[in-house]
Amino acid sequence: MSNKVIAIRRPVAAAALVMALALGAAATWFFATGGQTAFGAGRSLDIKVANDAANPAATRVSFADGFASIVQPNLPAVVNISTSKMVKNPQADNPFGNDPFFRQFFGPQGPDQQQQQQPKSEREESLGSGVIVSADGYILTNNHVIDGATDIKVSLKDKREFKAQLIGADPKSDIAVLKIAATDLTAITFGDSSKTQVGDFVLAIGDPFGVGETVTMGIVSGNGRTSLGIEDYEDFIQTDAAINPGNSGGALINVRGELIGINTAILTGEEGGGNQGVGFAIPVDMARGIMDQLVKNGKVTRGYLGIGIEQITPDLAKAFGLPSTEGALVGDIRSDGPGGKAGLQKGDVIVTLDGVPVEDSRTLRLHIASMAPGQTVQLGIERNQNKMTISVTLGQLPDAPEQASAEGAEAPSALAGVDVDNLSPEIAGQLSLPQDTRGVVVTAVDPSSAAAEAGLARGDVIEEVNRQPVTSVDQYNRAVKAANGQEVLLLVNRGGHTQYLAISTEQ
Repeated sequence: MSNKVIAIRRPVAAAALVMALALGAAATWFFATGGQTAFGAGRSLDIKVANDAANPAATRVSFADGFASIVQPNLPAVVNISTSKMVKNPQADNPFGNDPFFRQFFGPQGPDQQQQQQPKSEREESLGSGVIVSADGYILTNNHVIDGATDIKVSLKDKREFKAQLIGADPKSDIAVLKIAATDLTAITFGDSSKTQVGDFVLAIGDPFGVGETVTMGIVSGNGRTSLGIEDYEDFIQTDAAINPGNSGGALINVRGELIGINTAILTGEEGGGNQGVGFAIPVDMARGIMDQLVKNGKVTRGYLGIGIEQITPDLAKAFGLPSTEGALVGDIRSDGPGGKAGLQKGDVIVTLDGVPVEDSRTLRLHIASMAPGQTVQLGIERNQNKMTISVTLGQLPDAPEQASAEGAEAPSALAGVDVDNLSPEIAGQLSLPQDTRGVVVTAVDPSSAAAEAGLARGDVIEEVNRQPVTSVDQYNRAVKAANGQEVLLLVNRGGHTQYLAISTEQ
């Protein structure tokens, strides 16, 4: 199975302005996780975990000695996974078979006969890798390695082959667990990915291109990589250890021989291709939590606050009078969700979770997603520069989504190039907004304007200007005039979900 490949045509943009907090997919709001279960729910795994007390110091690396003593014990724990599935044959349906124009060339039987000879479906095969995590045959891999497969075969280092059963899969994190009928297998030792530091030596083990077990060396190039658009839940370890097609699901180990990540994706240039020195692995701490849920329950459940959060940009920090960009800004909220019922409001800034500082919206989202529904958390928030603590009992992430300057108005510099109009029920319907939505609709945005740079777009509905509600063009004009050409803070409704935009006069 080829690794997931990210083709970058320009530098990766800054993190998306709005993120759904443990509310489902990163690109959508209030979406669910879909763990698929096939076999084996109701038990826990007997895995090997590194004992720091027994080995307090990291292995000293000597290039003269090489890495054989680290790699050899782990090679049997990395397996080859081959899958097959039936896919529709696009050539089976001949669109010209009944066309008289083409029949004059092929004859009355030509195209039809050719079409009958084409099979309706054909078998597609692919390769990937996996990691043995228990001596009784449980294997950790990527979901995209086995997604849609009707047959899954696992090949061990000793050449034995087994038909694998799918225990469960979580597409949102790209984790899957398999089981083979074997015992006394060599299982890998789990490390602690939270202790991984940029610059640490790492080794990637897998089966690229199906050539056989392959080991590559590199360093940790970065931690906590997000906003790559690979998965819904991203917290990748970045490495320059060569990761090529077929490495998906393989092991990323440290110099103590401990599993710290599951190799998942590579970055390529515009023309595509193989390894470019930028690979990504799912941290083992995250993978282990997903794996435990799949084995024990057959599916993954995630904590749910029912709010939408945003990264705090310097402009937003300035607009809200915040001392820094740390924390997560509440930009949208479901009144009937756990957060809404507990008293969270739009504009709140979540600065701590159970007393631990919240670095940004990404870390808050990942922490909430890792918690169990029904768990109560203490959120430290700042509201209008006042500090308070709100207790919230998490819900369970649902399985499905819940469903302009006017003529004559002066154009303040912060909103120059923005045209708005009154929001009618008809326009609200066209924008798929509730009929009780109030605000002004953006009809045009100059692409070179500060508003466009901040993310304002045609079809957005502006509900607030500088924390003041606007329900008409006249109110909008008065509000932006009161801003006196300075930076403005907008509450924007886009597709039924709100977010804050800080628009600066400086570009």
